[in-house]
Amino acid sequence: MVTFSWLIIGMKKTTLVISANGVLWLSISRVESMTGLTDSGTLVRLAHTGLLELGVDADEVLRRSGLDPAELSRENLRTQFSAQPRFWNAAVELSGDPCIGLHLGEKMPIYKGQILEYLFLSSQTFGDGLRRVVSYQRLISDALHGQVTETPSPCLTSYFSEHRYATSHLAEAMVLGLIKVFQAVTNGAFKPDLVVFNHAPNTNLAEYQRIFQCPVEFNAPSFQLFFPSSILGYKSLYAEPELLNLHIQVADQRLAILLQQDLINEVRGQLGALLESGETTLANVAQRIGVTPRHLRHQLDIAGTSFQRLLNEYRHRLAKRLLSQTDEAITEIVYLTGFSEPSTFYRAFKRWEGTTPIEYRQRRSR
Repeated sequence: MVTFSWLIIGMKKTTLVISANGVLWLSISRVESMTGLTDSGTLVRLAHTGLLELGVDADEVLRRSGLDPAELSRENLRTQFSAQPRFWNAAVELSGDPCIGLHLGEKMPIYKGQILEYLFLSSQTFGDGLRRVVSYQRLISDALHGQVTETPSPCLTSYFSEHRYATSHLAEAMVLGLIKVFQAVTNGAFKPDLVVFNHAPNTNLAEYQRIFQCPVEFNAPSFQLFFPSSILGYKSLYAEPELLNLHIQVADQRLAILLQQDLINEVRGQLGALLESGETTLANVAQRIGVTPRHLRHQLDIAGTSFQRLLNEYRHRLAKRLLSQTDEAITEIVYLTGFSEPSTFYRAFKRWEGTTPIEYRQRRSR
């Protein structure tokens, strides 16, 4: 049995503080237990294309989900899993299709040209690739996880870390996307034997069987995808040991970037908890996350930042929000942003924005 995680479509929700996902030295299990789970931006790009194929106003779906369509092309885009309900509600409303997940999954492009596909293709067999991709599941999503049992009959069983954000539409689109990937890396040889969902059907069973080309069952305790054991031994036509090693190196580098972001998010979360107390020191933050100050400083340096930079950025964002979105007195904002006296706050804000806090508030209120 191996742990497996795969496709999910997530949207970005703008918040003042990014919730902690974990840190560089944390295990995946701790990451799962925290909020702020994100997904690869590639997935929302695929969903956007599928909506266009269905004739749905894809840009408006994104806007209702909290994502500016212009963000789609941003490098290293990660989107928030918590916006799933908004995405699917908008998709149902704008399409008029109560089975939008199934039909979007049918129209979405195949997940191609990404490092996980290359790991599959350069592995000797489909089974080898499947087991290898498991190690890099975070490149796709923090939110969806599962287990692959290889005997007596191969079966993928999955679950969501934050099930309250999952919908039946998401599950159906995800499974179709998953099957498409498996078919692509096996040149069409992969065929599902049975798909089992843990929700009620959104349309008639004939429509599900038409699209999945296999029996489909519903209202089960968990999702399951059964497939023939013979496919595990399917030999890749593109297997290259040297290329595989290169692909593993690239995947490791990308995973390291995500783990570094976990560290930054963890520090930001601790800053939010400590700011009003005035105890936002490197030593205090390190103690709260269970490491030494030296180790934290070193890990932040590897991530290309520093404790002081993160603290300044946090204070800057918080000050702008409080000045533009609340009526809090300046003296209270000084306290809330962790400054010891107004003069220090005024100098810092002038350095950040090139204007005083009062002038900034007046300009934003016009």
